[in-house]
Amino acid sequence: MKPFIFKQFQIQQSKNVFRVGTDGVLLGALANIEAASHVLEVGTGTGLISLMLAQRNSHAYFLGLDINEEAVALTKLNFENSPFQERLKNNHQDFKTFETEYQFDLIVSNPPYFEESGSEKDKIARQTVELNFRQLIEKTAALLTENGLFSVIIPVEAGDVFVQIASENNLFLNRKVDIKGIENSNVKRLVLEFSPIEKITEASEFIIEKSPRIYSDQYLELTKEFHVFKKNV
Repeated sequence: MKPFIFKQFQIQQSKNVFRVGTDGVLLGALANIEAASHVLEVGTGTGLISLMLAQRNSHAYFLGLDINEEAVALTKLNFENSPFQERLKNNHQDFKTFETEYQFDLIVSNPPYFEESGSEKDKIARQTVELNFRQLIEKTAALLTENGLFSVIIPVEAGDVFVQIASENNLFLNRKVDIKGIENSNVKRLVLEFSPIEKITEASEFIIEKSPRIYSDQYLELTKEFHVFKKNV
C-alpha cells in the first residue's frame, strides 16, 4: 500500500492493519497534549496518533501498545522514520495485562467499537474482541496521574455508556466535541476527554466537510500543520 504523506512524517500502511482514517487524525489533532510529559496510546495501529501528538508537543515521551504483532512492526517502522523517534516507543502488549510502575499524564485511544461480528475485516482494530470499553476504562483509571487526561474518539451511539462506565471509575467528563461528517447532518463521532478531577464539561461542535468532499474551514485550520492539501488551480 502507498504511504500516507504528512508534512513532517509519513505513515507506511498495510492491508492487515487499520489504515489512516479521519477518526485518528481528529484525535491526534484535538487531544489535549499541551501539559503532558508522558503519554500512552492504547492500540497504536500505524502509530498515527502518537506521531501527531509528538509533533504537537516537542517535550513529551510516548509509549504505544498494540496486541496485533503486525501493527507493532508497522508502528515501529513509522516511529523510527520520523523526526520524533527518540521520544517514541512501542510494545507488543495486551493492554489488559499491561504492568508498569509509572503513571501517565495523557492516555489516548481510538478503541474498537463494534460488537463482535462475522466479519474478519479489521477484526481486532474495529471489533470489541480483545478489548471492550469497560476493560479500557478500568485499566486507564489505574494508570492516570491525579491530574491526567484520558482522550478517546468513539461513535455517538456509544457516548452515554462510555461516560457512565468512566464515572463509575472516577473519571469525569471534562470535554466533549460533537463531530459531524458534513454540515447540517447528525453527530457521527464524539471526542471525549476525562479526568479524575470533576468540573464543568467544555462542549463544542466540529464539522469535517461543508459539502461532499469539500473540507470545512474548521477542518482545514485544525489539520493545516499535518495534511498536505492539494491547491486548487
